[in-house]
Amino acid sequence: MKNVLLIGDSIRIGYDKSTKKSLTDFANVVFPTDNCRFASYVLRYLHEFNSLSDNGKFDVIHWNAGLWDCARICGDEPHTPIEIYVHYIDRICKRIKTVYPEAKVIFATSTSVQTERMSPNFIRYNNEIEQYNAAAVEVVRKYGFEVNDLYSVSTSLPETAHSDAVHYYTPIGTEAFTNQVVSCIAKALEIENVPTYSEVLHTDKPVGM
Repeated sequence: MKNVLLIGDSIRIGYDKSTKKSLTDFANVVFPTDNCRFASYVLRYLHEFNSLSDNGKFDVIHWNAGLWDCARICGDEPHTPIEIYVHYIDRICKRIKTVYPEAKVIFATSTSVQTERMSPNFIRYNNEIEQYNAAAVEVVRKYGFEVNDLYSVSTSLPETAHSDAVHYYTPIGTEAFTNQVVSCIAKALEIENVPTYSEVLHTDKPVGM
């Protein structure tokens, strides 16, 4: 059985269980129980995720980081300035190559938000998310990683796909992101027929708006 690792923030939490169930017959899909938050967090804990695999190896790694990095808290600038964010993304890429040299790697872009519904003390802007996405994509492609454009998926969804200003913990949102992620992973694993979607909704109260 192939091993697949999902890494990411609360957007990942919205599709990880349904992705695991959808790929049950094709791969062992694992993920951290915690929210991976910032790019710096991913860099710090990346090497420890090998404990989630029975042999410490992964055939596919699907990861994202960015929504926490571009968050503006208490009227301040983005938590992680974009040049520092790029620095961390580059280091993550190098770390993946070092720790998981045999893995096929997919980077997922951060999803869009409803800024008008957010508190001014904890706010994100889609134009900044787009800038962070573009900067990260430029880096990961230099390492030969594939890109899963979840941002485009998010902007194609109706307002009812949102469970709040940031998350998509709804049947519509969960299905859309799971199908996109499963499709990318199936391609990386060379699965001819994309597995059928199996719904597992994340119903906990969203954290990190």
